[in-house]
Amino acid sequence: MSVLELSERPLSGLDQLRAWLESGRQPAMGDTLGFRLVEIEEGRAAFEGTPGLHVYNPIGSVHGGYAATLLDSACGCAVHSRLSATQAFTTLELKVAYHKAMRADTGPVRAEGRVISLGRRAAFAEATLTDSAGRLLASATSTLLVMDR
Repeated sequence: MSVLELSERPLSGLDQLRAWLESGRQPAMGDTLGFRLVEIEEGRAAFEGTPGLHVYNPIGSVHGGYAATLLDSACGCAVHSRLSATQAFTTLELKVAYHKAMRADTGPVRAEGRVISLGRRAAFAEATLTDSAGRLLASATSTLLVMDR
């Protein structure tokens, strides 16, 4: 069931995400990679997860795609929270900077995304990924295409 199917009436992006969060549902990808949406408000979204051996690369650390996925999700949902019921989005570009490696013993991490600006056709967002001590692990900027459904 999609977020849109949780209600009979068209919902704004913020209401869609709030309904999803309240229902206890999470993105299926989050089940696979071990992360979840934990906070949503207008223009802001937060995801949390715990990296482990299931997301390791061959060189013995957490694959950069894990951080990129969390950051992309945070940027995307932050933008989604600002959209009307008749709008959708897709990521056009994601630029990730890796500041500190993650390992299975890194513990819980948190990705927080924020909308920088939102226009009729394009949105810009940024996100940070930190560990439980607040140390910066990765950061990202994102350009997203806004479109009518």
